[in-house]
Amino acid sequence: MPRMTAARAAVEILKLEGVTNAFGVPGAAINPFYAALKAGGGIDHTLARHVEGASHMAEGYTRSRAGNIGVCIGTSGPAGTDMITGLYSAIADSIPILCITGQAPVAKLHKEDFQAVDIASIAKPVTKAATTVLEAAQVPGVFQQAFHLMRSGRPGPVLIDLPIDVQLTEIEFDPETYQPLPVYKPAASRAQIEKAIGFLLASERPVIVAGGGIINADACELLVEFAELTGTPVIPTLMGWGILADDHELNAGMVGLQTSHRYGNANFLESDFVLGIGNRWANRHTGDLAVYTKGRTFVHVDIEPTQLGKIFAPDLGIASDAKAALELFVEVAKELKAADRLADRSAWAASTQERRARLQRRTHFDNVPLKPQRVYEEMNRAFGPETRYVTTIGLSQIAGAQMLHVYRPRHWINCGQAGPLGWTIPAALGVATADPEGQVVALSGDYDFQFMLEELAVGAQHHIPYVHVLVNNSYLGLIRQAQRNLDIDFQVNLEFENINSPELGVYGVDHVKVVEGLGCKAIRVTEPDQLLPAFEEAKKLAAEFRVPVVVEAILERVTNISMGAAGIDAINEWEDIATEPGHAPTSIRPFVAS
Repeated sequence: MPRMTAARAAVEILKLEGVTNAFGVPGAAINPFYAALKAGGGIDHTLARHVEGASHMAEGYTRSRAGNIGVCIGTSGPAGTDMITGLYSAIADSIPILCITGQAPVAKLHKEDFQAVDIASIAKPVTKAATTVLEAAQVPGVFQQAFHLMRSGRPGPVLIDLPIDVQLTEIEFDPETYQPLPVYKPAASRAQIEKAIGFLLASERPVIVAGGGIINADACELLVEFAELTGTPVIPTLMGWGILADDHELNAGMVGLQTSHRYGNANFLESDFVLGIGNRWANRHTGDLAVYTKGRTFVHVDIEPTQLGKIFAPDLGIASDAKAALELFVEVAKELKAADRLADRSAWAASTQERRARLQRRTHFDNVPLKPQRVYEEMNRAFGPETRYVTTIGLSQIAGAQMLHVYRPRHWINCGQAGPLGWTIPAALGVATADPEGQVVALSGDYDFQFMLEELAVGAQHHIPYVHVLVNNSYLGLIRQAQRNLDIDFQVNLEFENINSPELGVYGVDHVKVVEGLGCKAIRVTEPDQLLPAFEEAKKLAAEFRVPVVVEAILERVTNISMGAAGIDAINEWEDIATEPGHAPTSIRPFVAS
C-alpha cells in the first residue's frame, strides 16, 4: 500500500470527491495540510483576507452549480470560530460546505495550548457533523463520511478538525482504490404521489410553493414540466426564486411579509390547495399561520422527515428528495393527462397574471437623492436574464427581491435564514469563481458592504470580476424601519462629515476611495439618469480589468420598503404603488389599472 501523510491523503480524497477549488487562510497549525495541497496539485486555492470570508466564499461556490461543494480552510483557534457564521449560514439554507481546521497536537488538547479550542463542540449545533480526528489512520474514513453526509438527506456542512501531529503522521492509503460512499436520499412512493395529486384534482385554485430543495436536487425542469402539465401556478420561495422564469405564464409571484410581490400575496390568498415541495414554511414567507392556512389544504414534500409538521401539520406529508418526488409527479400527471382526467386550470392561471398586471409597486422616480426603487428599475434594464444576483439581508435585499427579475435557477443567490451582514462580498467572489465567465451582480446596503469589504482585495489579487451595486443611505435602514414600532430612531445612524471627503456631506465613508485603495474600480451615482450608464460602464470595467467594480448609488436617507408585521393580508405599502403604466416600466407584465 502507498504511504503518505494523513494530510496528503485528505487532499487526494478531496480531488477524488470532485473538489477543484478551496478558499482559506494558512496558519501554523494547518500548514502541513497546505504543504500537501501544494504538493498534490489539482485544487485551486483562493487566499481570503478573513477566515469568515473564506467560509462565505465556499457557500457562494456551492450555491452556484449543482454538485459543487465549497471547501474552506483555516488554522486552529480563532480561524475555526470565525467560520462558525459560515457554517450556520450553510446549515440554515441546506448548503453543503466542508470546513477544515488545524488544531494543536493531540497530547496538548487538554492543556490550554496556544489557539487550542474545542472547535468540534462549538460547531456541532451548526453542522451535520463536527469531528476532531485523534488517530491519523482515521483521516480517510472521516473525509469519506463527510462527503457522504454532506450529500445525503438534507444537505449541509461538515467540519473536520486536524491536529497538527495527525496531519504529519504517515499512513497507508491507496487513492486508486478509494470510492465515494453511496448517497442516501429518501424517495416518495407511487401511492404517496397519487394521494397528493388526488388533493390537487379535488381543488379549484391550486398553487405549488417551490422551495430551495428543488434547486438543491437539480429538479427545476421537472417542476416546470409538472406545473405545465397540470396548469398549476407556481409561487417560488425566496430560496427557490428562479426555478421557473419570472416571465413564465405560471409564475404567480413570491409570497411573504418582506420579500414578496403584491400580486403574489393576493394570488396565494385566493388559493384553496397548496403543494409545497422542498420548502420549510419560513416565518417571513408565511406570516401569521392562521391567515396563511385558513381555508386551504396542504401537502408538504421535504427531504427531511422531521421538517414535516414542524411549522404546522399538513394534510399529507411526504419525506422525499424533491427530484425523486417530481419524477413521480410528472409520471402520474402524464398518465392523467392521457386519460383526460386533468382539469382545465387556464382561467385560474390567467387570473394570477391579471393580478400581476394590476397589483404593482412604483419604481420610476426622478428624485435626487435617489429613491432606491429607481436603482432596481435601472438594474432590470442593465442586467439581463443571464445575471446571477448575490445578496444577503437588509432593505436592499428586500426591495431587490420585490423589484428585480430572475429567470434561471441559481441566479438568485441569497443567504436566506441566517442573513449575516458582510456575507455578500465574499459570497459573490465564490459565485464568480464558480462561474468565471458569467455575469455576477451583488447587491448591498452600506452596512452590509462595510462589514467585510476587505475581501474586495481578494477579487483584485485573484482577478475575480463582478459588479457590486451599493445603495448608500448611511443608515441601518431595516433596523430603523423596525424601530418604528418602538417609536425610536436609536443607534442606527451611520452619517458623519468625512474630513477627507467633504463633498459627501453627511454620507460619511468614502466608498470610492476605499474600493480603489483595495485595487478595484468604483463609480458614484447621484442622479437617476446616471444609473444605467454607470451599470454599463461597470460591466465594461469588470471585463477589462478583471476585478470587482462597485457602483455606489447615493440614496435618500429614509425610505420605507413595503412589508408587514403580522399576516400576508396586511402588508404596509409605505411608498407609492403603481397607478399608471409609466410608474413601473420594467415590470414583467405591463401595468393595467383596476
